[in-house]
Parts: sequence; C-alpha cells; structure tokens
Amino acid sequence: MPRETFERRLAVAATPDETWTTVTDVDRVASWVSVVGAVETLEPLARYTAVLADRLGPFSLKADLEVAVTDIDAGRSISFRAEGEDRQVSSRIQIAASMELTPTGQGTDVAVSGFYEIGGRVAALGSSTVRSKASKILDEFFSAAERELGG
Repeated sequence: MPRETFERRLAVAATPDETWTTVTDVDRVASWVSVVGAVETLEPLARYTAVLADRLGPFSLKADLEVAVTDIDAGRSISFRAEGEDRQVSSRIQIAASMELTPTGQGTDVAVSGFYEIGGRVAALGSSTVRSKASKILDEFFSAAERELGG
C-alpha cells in the first residue's frame, strides 16, 4: 500500500502546559483510541511498546508495535515513529506523526500530521478500506482530545 498522509487541527480551551501534560501521558492518550492496547513504557518520552488490534475486513489484525519518540521540544512539539508486524496475517504497519502545540488567546491549537503505511495481506483490502479505518481512528483520537482538553 502506498503511503497515506494525514493532517488535523483542533483548538482546545486548555493552556499549552495543561495540553502538553495531557498529550504526553501515554497511557491516557492510548485510552483515547480503541485499537491501541497493552502499552508499556520502556523509557518515558523516548521508547514504548504497544499492541494494535482491530478487525479490518476479513482480517483480525494484532500487531506488536515498537514506538520511538524521534523529536521533542518540551511543551511545544513531539514526533514519533511506530513500526510493527502481524505475523498471523503477514502485514507490516508503519506510522509516523508529529504534534505541535501553539498558544492562542483562548487556549491551545493542536496540530497533528503524519503518515501511515500498511503492507501485506491487509493492504490487499484496498486503500479506500484502510483509509476509512484510519479516518475513524483519527476521529476517535480527536473526539477524546476535545472532551479532555475542552474543545
């Protein structure tokens, strides 16, 4: 499957410091997305493992992910890369994303951008099916962020 990019913004009422504290609480953020489970912190704000599990078409996907923070500017931005594989359905997953926080007069602007790639048997479902699932996951993340940070 070719690389798919995404970009979303959200204005929240929380201050930049409150927002930073919330979005760097990995267990909290992982709870915002139903497909992410079993998060383990190996090194805070640096390395993690997680399990990505979901049903996608006829496949039950369960991939063990290695997650690495690739860039951090405390209080302002964070970037990460996650890679993993589901050996049962012979599929590889790669995700990279960045989050930038910008103070506003009313709170904080949260901008998230990145890309994902899914290869192997799951990619055979077609890019529109995978894009639709990815869009739902992003909707889930942003809805939870809005609830927690005051949208």
